[in-house]
Amino acid sequence: MDLPKVAAKSPAKVELEKGKKYAWCTCGLSDKQPFCNGAHKGSDFKPMVFVAEESKTAHLCQCKASKNGCYCDGTHKNL
Repeated sequence: MDLPKVAAKSPAKVELEKGKKYAWCTCGLSDKQPFCNGAHKGSDFKPMVFVAEESKTAHLCQCKASKNGCYCDGTHKNL
């Protein structure tokens, strides 16, 4: 699989907690979108692990095409 699967054509609204570690799914195969559940195993994909810098509501990409990493940039509107 060269390109990730489009999990959804809309972002996931999530509450991030400051200092907590998250693993964002990059392959699009996880059934725990937008987070990784290990479904990428056996592929070249790896989750993007990040620590929330602040507690906030975030819109995480589910189309896997955002140019803003795990954060939605509206790219899904053009798919």
